[in-house]
Amino acid sequence: MAFPQALVRELRATMVLSVPFVLTQLAQMSMSFVDVIMVGRLGPAAMAAAVLGSTIYFTLLMVCTGVVMAVNPMVAQAYGAGDAEEVSRSVRQGLWLATMLGIPLVLILQPAGWLMQLLGQERHIAVLADSYLWAMSWGIFPNLWFTALRGFCEGLGRPRPVLIVTLVAIALNVFGNWVLMYGKFGFPALGLEGCGWSSAIVYGGLFLMTLAYVQYDRGFRLYQVFSTIRKPDREHFQTLLRLGWPIGTQFGLEAGLFLTATLLVGLFGEAALAAHQVALNASSVTFMVPLGIGMAATVRVGQLTGARNHGGAARAGWTAIAFGTLFMCCSALLFWLRPEWVVWLYTGQETGGQVGEDVVKLAAVLLGVAAVFQIFDGLQATAAGSLRGLKDTRVPMLIGALSYWVIGIGTALVLGFGLDWGARGVWWGLTLGLLTAAVLLNARFFRLTLHRRSVV
Repeated sequence: MAFPQALVRELRATMVLSVPFVLTQLAQMSMSFVDVIMVGRLGPAAMAAAVLGSTIYFTLLMVCTGVVMAVNPMVAQAYGAGDAEEVSRSVRQGLWLATMLGIPLVLILQPAGWLMQLLGQERHIAVLADSYLWAMSWGIFPNLWFTALRGFCEGLGRPRPVLIVTLVAIALNVFGNWVLMYGKFGFPALGLEGCGWSSAIVYGGLFLMTLAYVQYDRGFRLYQVFSTIRKPDREHFQTLLRLGWPIGTQFGLEAGLFLTATLLVGLFGEAALAAHQVALNASSVTFMVPLGIGMAATVRVGQLTGARNHGGAARAGWTAIAFGTLFMCCSALLFWLRPEWVVWLYTGQETGGQVGEDVVKLAAVLLGVAAVFQIFDGLQATAAGSLRGLKDTRVPMLIGALSYWVIGIGTALVLGFGLDWGARGVWWGLTLGLLTAAVLLNARFFRLTLHRRSVV
């Protein structure tokens, strides 16, 4: 009876820890959703520039954020081992790492407008996107610093402060957009550039609110993170970078996969691209749940591994994988049995005209594929999170490269263009890539937990 009881306790612990992670991911996603809605009132040129600029910005930022996320498993394992000094060192070097990554990222974004024109984008769109990126770039450093402090909170198993400040940031984002984009309270109407400044200010607010919390809360203050912040620790910095760069690369590979898929589907016409965006956005929303569960798994597996409870770490990982997959199976049933409900949320009643009918029909077909697609997406996300808890990042990165780019994109090209399946073929290619990643990542976690290993 001991094993079922332990499993029930682990399921309860995973669910309690996962809820703030999931809500935080959904809250962050809602900020982008709000930006899209408010920018849409500025006209199609502003919308096109926002899509172009935000795609560049968030793809690059995601890579850097992934590197800094190495703080999470470092803190989790140190906390599980009862090593307070190791926790402090990990956070301090995470802040240094965020600073070092922010410098080249800011420099890369400076010639963005010129590069967009060089790549064939219309001049007025590139100019708008350039001003938007210039304003957004001021939020890069606080965004990355926030990620390091978020890893501190979450690695200790305390994700609620991050959720609270993120919810406050949503309100700040709406208010900032309204004031700076449309010119309220005496401010000039900056349009799309105002949206960029609002985002930068919100990122600064996220960092400062989290900083204040960890400075004044008794549970965080005892770690004295900022007591020797001016003294970089070269050895610990290198350990953090060695652990983090594969995470950032894997995030970049996955983001690049969906960016490339969008570009490929765009070759099949406007209706195909619109249907693709409906299915992709719906899948992205449901994906936030296993992604949050996977982040919780990093903490649970990391803490138990640090405490040398290897059996508990394995149980925590498999519980998270099962929990995330179960949710995705439920959402898959919705996509499979009632795709018209999902399509209606995005298209409403505007189905008059041939293009509108084409979008609705194709979106329903793609959601049928997405029903299968997202089960494997949930499996691979939770397995990857569990592996990060073991500090295993390099092999998962290689698995991602093989699964996403060789098998996923390769199959998408063959089915979409070679067999003339169109957008449906691209989606089945993505599905096969995610299936491969799910199988290999779960096999990797099984192997490491079988031998009770943590990869440093």
